[in-house]
Amino acid sequence: MGDVRRYLAVGLDCYLCLVTVGILARPYVHRSDSAEAAGLLLGPALVFSFLNHVVLTALTGAGAGKLIMGIRVVGLPDAGRPGPWPLLLRWLYGLCWLPLQPWYGLRSLLSGPGVLPRTTLWNGGNGELRADPLGLRQVRRSDLAARRNATVAARAHR
Repeated sequence: MGDVRRYLAVGLDCYLCLVTVGILARPYVHRSDSAEAAGLLLGPALVFSFLNHVVLTALTGAGAGKLIMGIRVVGLPDAGRPGPWPLLLRWLYGLCWLPLQPWYGLRSLLSGPGVLPRTTLWNGGNGELRADPLGLRQVRRSDLAARRNATVAARAHR
């Protein structure tokens, strides 16, 4: 699956989160100081992110952005819908992974090419990037449907 589709799904998730949080917090932000305003924005953003990435994905197989872009999150090896526990851990990894990316990029630039591997939470320190630390993958909805049809056809021929 192309990275463009996944990046668009992430962008849609971010946009929907910002719009929702902005609408919810707008009546209260102008009445508070900056620390309270940050809390008023951060709390709902985390709740919306959890609902989108854990609850909605557990129920439908994808968050809002992935649903719009025709992507599903599946567990390996059976390509079934992942349970809430792997989705919760995946969400927590994402919360830790994203803020650290500037650090990893800067560290690899300052160390020179090939000196330090790009180490992240996603690869366990060996420099090889993995799509997901919990055995979950993102696939196009059409590819998932084709796999199911092929499985049904193979069972019918037996």
